[in-house]
Amino acid sequence: MNGRSVLGAPAAIPSSAVFTAAIAAPHRMWAKSMKHSVLVVLSAALIVGAADAGSVAAGEFGTKEEAQTLVEKAVALIKEQGPEKAYPEFTDRAGKFVDRDLYIVVYGLDGKILAHGGNAKLVGKEALDAQDADGKFFVRERVDLARKQDSFWQDYKFANPTNQKVEPKQTYCERLNETAVCAGVYKF
Repeated sequence: MNGRSVLGAPAAIPSSAVFTAAIAAPHRMWAKSMKHSVLVVLSAALIVGAADAGSVAAGEFGTKEEAQTLVEKAVALIKEQGPEKAYPEFTDRAGKFVDRDLYIVVYGLDGKILAHGGNAKLVGKEALDAQDADGKFFVRERVDLARKQDSFWQDYKFANPTNQKVEPKQTYCERLNETAVCAGVYKF
């Protein structure tokens, strides 16, 4: 023979190796192409999934605008029906004033909790000495702010009823007579 195998490769290389090389080269190219395609598809799926998860997460928690609107509706209900009818509605976890992590809390300017949509057991309790995780007397600050301003936002830390974790929170309050009507959002 002329030093070449039947497949045209040099005779020193066994014909099975030439056959394997002939099959493997296109296979490697196909595998690279498939890896690239799979990565593109997975990346697209992750982006779509993340966008979808973001929209779900965005709807899972209340916004500052929703908190403010909830307080405005609560103030309107107190004015229309009086505190005797409104406060039990605010404290009812199945009522229309509890929405995801948003709920109404009403404080007397003496620090007494008059309604609490997050924890009905707190109704009637004096809370002036309540402290957040950083030691801030947040109820004392809240009623002091309510004495000075018709409405305000306050920052502190509080246990999120949806996950029981202490998280930064912003609460919007409006003064109504001798009370502060409030609802807050957890900051992420």
